[in-house]
Amino acid sequence: MSFQINPVQEFVVKPALPPELNRLPEIAYNLVWSWDHTLRSLFRRLDPVLWRKTHNPVMMLNQLSQSILQNAAADGRYMALYQKACERLDDYLRREKEHPVGKLIAYFSMEYGLVDCMPIYSGGLGVLSGDHMKASSDADLPLVGVGLLYQKGYLTQLLNPDGWQIERTPVNDFFNFPVQPAQNANGEEIRVSVNLPSGRVHIKVWLVQVGRVKLHLLDTNIPENDRQDHRDITDQLYGGDHHTRIKQEIVLGIGGLRALKALGYAPTVYHMNEGHSAFLALERIRDLMKSRHMTFEEAHEATRVNNVFTTHTPVPAGIDLFDSGVLWEYFREYCAESGISAEQFFSLGRQNPYDSGERFSMAVTAMKASAYRNAVSKLHAEVSQVMWQPLWSNLPDWEVPITSVTNGVHLPTFLNGNLATIYDTYLQPDWRERYEEPETWDHINDIPDDELWQAHRKIKRELVTFIRERLTESAQRRKASAVEIKRLDTLFDPEVFTIGFARRFATYKRATLLFRDVERLKRLVTNSDRPVQIIIAGKAHPKDIPGKTFIREIAQLARDHDLGAHLIFVEDYSMEVAKHLVQGVDVWLNNPRRGEEACGTSGMKAAINGVLNLSILDGWYDEAYEVSGGWAIGDREPYSDDQDEIHSTGIYSLLENEIIPMYYSRSGDSAPKEWLARVKQCLKAISPQFNAQRMVGEYNNMLYTPAHEFWLKMSDNDFAAAREKAHWVRQIDAAWGNVRIFRSGQGIAPTLVSGEKIQIRAVVDLAGLNASDVRVEAVIGRVGIADNLEETEVILLRPDGQEGSGAIFVNEYIPHQTGRLGYSIRVSPNHFEDPLTRPCDPLMKWA
Repeated sequence: MSFQINPVQEFVVKPALPPELNRLPEIAYNLVWSWDHTLRSLFRRLDPVLWRKTHNPVMMLNQLSQSILQNAAADGRYMALYQKACERLDDYLRREKEHPVGKLIAYFSMEYGLVDCMPIYSGGLGVLSGDHMKASSDADLPLVGVGLLYQKGYLTQLLNPDGWQIERTPVNDFFNFPVQPAQNANGEEIRVSVNLPSGRVHIKVWLVQVGRVKLHLLDTNIPENDRQDHRDITDQLYGGDHHTRIKQEIVLGIGGLRALKALGYAPTVYHMNEGHSAFLALERIRDLMKSRHMTFEEAHEATRVNNVFTTHTPVPAGIDLFDSGVLWEYFREYCAESGISAEQFFSLGRQNPYDSGERFSMAVTAMKASAYRNAVSKLHAEVSQVMWQPLWSNLPDWEVPITSVTNGVHLPTFLNGNLATIYDTYLQPDWRERYEEPETWDHINDIPDDELWQAHRKIKRELVTFIRERLTESAQRRKASAVEIKRLDTLFDPEVFTIGFARRFATYKRATLLFRDVERLKRLVTNSDRPVQIIIAGKAHPKDIPGKTFIREIAQLARDHDLGAHLIFVEDYSMEVAKHLVQGVDVWLNNPRRGEEACGTSGMKAAINGVLNLSILDGWYDEAYEVSGGWAIGDREPYSDDQDEIHSTGIYSLLENEIIPMYYSRSGDSAPKEWLARVKQCLKAISPQFNAQRMVGEYNNMLYTPAHEFWLKMSDNDFAAAREKAHWVRQIDAAWGNVRIFRSGQGIAPTLVSGEKIQIRAVVDLAGLNASDVRVEAVIGRVGIADNLEETEVILLRPDGQEGSGAIFVNEYIPHQTGRLGYSIRVSPNHFEDPLTRPCDPLMKWA
């Protein structure tokens, strides 16, 4: 390495803004500009070329010449725009909604995809977290975010001449990011620390202002850390080995909780977005044990009531697992100082607490430490219930307490401005504030077909221009010939039917399904009367060789003599590339293996822009297909290997016989009527239902508010309820071995008439417990061919006196089904008010 000079002192020089423009930094550092067209145009107008290069107002203010700023201050047109932008920001920030006093949600996520110029995300999970923050701001939800600020971006993607993915890791310059050091009331920068086997790690806390809500990002690459391995903890998202991952998750979960305390926050709800932050549950337990002199069991009872866990993983392979020996190395001293035993610690992270060979799971920890758990679509909830049923081994799949909140996308961020302008004309004036309400979209049918069609054509022309520029830059980097670069200037036609496919190149997403029959595809795309164009984009994880192989296959097909003019692969997929694609293509293709796409949101982004979906019935689309105006690939059946060929053939058939003919069913520039009818159906149905505003509203109503109220009840009077609950659980555990159901099912005739009332009765030996200590239930349903209960429902049996040494429980029931019915009886401790909050490993006995 050549000689380098390191500074002995650092300082920041800020632009000397004209007094007339003194609020530009305030606007630049608040990410409202990322979804407000007026605020964005404020910076675009200053220097259009620099804006297109950076999409970063902070960097622009650090690079703009003084003359540009002075000219802007003297330009009446610009000053009018500036004044309007200030008024819009002020109006947005002053809106307030009613929320319970003291309520505060702490939202933890490993990555945040907020803006393209801040690459601290890898894909859909990060973009979802970013949308969660933006929608919480729009809803004025009392929420604060916590994450990590990575020194390097996730990866920059380049393709070599063979089409193989090459990764670069750009270094992030925080001083050109819309982030600022977080400060306390005295103006001092916030620092916290965590202890590792290698010593104390110091953490700097940064602030990102996302509209009305704050996001705090943690950074260990600071001078206070002498060891390079400590500074490298926040080096890169998902980088390094399992030791790096443990350190990152300790910093996020434990360091994040300490950062919130140092900042003066007192959250009443803690939301873990995936299991990466699950150590926060352990830190909360440790804190109560120390500050309130509680036992582990008491602190666990107290803290789980307001922990919310969202799982995004539909397959076990996606779960973070750590060998027990490695994990104990990091937590031995932590547990010893806290009074937490090894048995208590490991029981949190194992499905079977007694299996010493089982690895420690972050997701299991989050499940056991949370009273509220959710999947991210209705189908994903069903998949998750099957996947996590071993944690509730005495319950059928459908009763596993995992609910669903289907993801949504932040509509103002991803909606094209041309469509927004049309909506300003034809929808109600307040549509931007009420876009989650279905009636807001009733006037979509008032938009003339030709006007909607011309808007889409304009957006598509912008996409083609963007694609040409992107491909030309890529060709110039790899020193392509002048002939090839000239050809790229005319590549693609905005009048041609265009398919988009862009996402992470995980193998389950089946990126090459469209290319299983290349000859048939060639005939399809090169049809002189109805040609087709295909745009593909996406990154593979650096260690995902099959994913990289898919990319190379597509890149090589894009150089085929016949396909070359109809197929392109766009390098370095990002939020900016995604916006152009989801807004400008005609059909969005999505073909994962059913059951393995937890939700998927790219299709939502396309749909809110009037782009129709051609998709497997998986994730969100399983809920939306019938009203989406789009097309389904295959049926609602579990995936099997033979479906690859079936689904591929189905895609070709739909394109050849229905989709492409419908698109081209027009003359000249006129709008295709049937196609536009589907587009309007799509806009009306998807825009109000699959946006992040609806999503955070459901989180608030279904999970945050109950968790907040549960916490107030549990923490009242020095956590008296938690202490009593832990004592009661110990009594239940001591007696449970002797509890038994010894009589049930008598007195019901073998044949009944529909509508006839029956009495269900059970006698239970409570082994000294009170009737109020247990919950006795009848599970009733149809008896299937294998003599098991199907289509079941649960009714609670009420205490009704004694029979000898047993307690009687009864209830009346009127069967709503006909045919062969049956029921079973079960008894469990009466330790939950809502079945959704049922703890893991529940005690239960069946008749």
